[in-house]
Amino acid sequence: MNIAFQLFATFFKIGAFTLGGGYAMLSMVEKAVVDQKKWIPSDEFWDMMAIVQSLPGVFAVNTALYVGHKIAGRKGAAAAMLGAIIPSIVIILLLATIFSEYRNLPVVERIFKGIRPCVVALILSPSIRMIKSAKVNWKTAIIPIATVFLIWWCKVSPTIVIIAAIAGSLIYALIMERKVKQSVNEEGKP
Repeated sequence: MNIAFQLFATFFKIGAFTLGGGYAMLSMVEKAVVDQKKWIPSDEFWDMMAIVQSLPGVFAVNTALYVGHKIAGRKGAAAAMLGAIIPSIVIILLLATIFSEYRNLPVVERIFKGIRPCVVALILSPSIRMIKSAKVNWKTAIIPIATVFLIWWCKVSPTIVIIAAIAGSLIYALIMERKVKQSVNEEGKP
């Protein structure tokens, strides 16, 4: 089967059955891309997630573009992206035309109340796996805790937090590089 069609079909299925947006789709993407198709190894998948999350734009589309491009270049990126967005477009158009008429019905309200906890679980599950793959330990746990505190409690813009994290990472890398060079120079001296 054509790889571009496989990418389209995979992301179409993910797009059609994911409730709750990009983060809720992580489990399905990981299962399809890492476990079933074996297109990307697990450790690379979580590195990809870190990159995709930091890019502007729709998370689901960015993920599809990245995976598609990695597997089959531009054709793969286009196929995966179309597969991810077509179900959303169709569903949103249907909901927009139908939902306004029926949204106040008790059965519709109950359906959406039932969906909310599922969406939370769909987002929480990959978050826990992401924490494990990032090898967060008691020493490094301060970073995500501080991030949550800054964004949630202090109302700091996520953009500022991301820029600060990038700057902090660069500074840390430069300091560590300098230390390594210093130790190599000290070892080389008689």
